[in-house]
Amino acid sequence: MIAPSILSADFARLADEVAAVQGKRGADWLHVDVMDAHFVPNLTLGLPVVQSLLATTDLPLDCHLMIEKPDHWAIAYAEAGSYNVTVHVEAAEDPVMLAKNLRAAGAKAGLAIKPGTPLEPYVDVLKHYDTLLVMSVEPGFGGQKFMADVLGKVRRARELVDTGHLNLVVEIDGGINADTIEQAAEAGVDCFVAGSAVYSAADPARAVEGLRRQVEAVSG
Repeated sequence: MIAPSILSADFARLADEVAAVQGKRGADWLHVDVMDAHFVPNLTLGLPVVQSLLATTDLPLDCHLMIEKPDHWAIAYAEAGSYNVTVHVEAAEDPVMLAKNLRAAGAKAGLAIKPGTPLEPYVDVLKHYDTLLVMSVEPGFGGQKFMADVLGKVRRARELVDTGHLNLVVEIDGGINADTIEQAAEAGVDCFVAGSAVYSAADPARAVEGLRRQVEAVSG
């Protein structure tokens, strides 16, 4: 799956930018980065914009909450109609209960881990989640360089899924483009978040198609 990140879109033309990645071979999810200038040193958008997006597109919204106190704030994104709501394990107070509450509110539950956060301590927690988001850059800003070191965590997550220990989508976010997507696919990623690689292209939908073809070539 390809999930274009609107962090790299033109915020003044957001509805048009969302429409630009739709199509027969277009985006599977729309990745929405919510930042609060506390958990990460940047401020982007919040629930009102998500609600507006939900009214203008049928694409499933993949909301990545880079915020403090997600146990308090995340549920509203699920209740609004987001398909997948991802919180950071580094910020969640009770990630197991939060996953249950997100699911009860109608969304898939996602758990994100920063590049420096190990996977193993959270394997049991991930049994309650639908998505694992492995960050391949430090969260907070788009356009950063891909950190290949995180692919070890991706491979381990893929192994746990393939052996039945986990049942979730393995997602990656950060520096995904034509030069990096194949190595991420080889490591076992299911869903690829791509911002600059899509929205810096003259034809974003065609850029999504190109990334998808690269993944298909690796995955067979």
